[in-house]
Amino acid sequence: MAEEVRAEMVANVWKVVAGVGQAVAEGDTLVILESMKMEIPVIAESDGTVDQLAVNEGDVVQEGDLIAVIG
Repeated sequence: MAEEVRAEMVANVWKVVAGVGQAVAEGDTLVILESMKMEIPVIAESDGTVDQLAVNEGDVVQEGDLIAVIG
């Protein structure tokens, strides 16, 4: 079953770490968000492969926005 990774807050996408097709393990960093001068890693909550990345560096995400899908 695919896992949707969503933003937990309003933030800027500072760095995209994972790529589409990349295998990730639970706890791996997918994207680093920046909010109020703090870096917030967005991590995979399960093992799998990155099927979709819905953000690019420099994007602004709102709470609940899709960041990635892990299959």
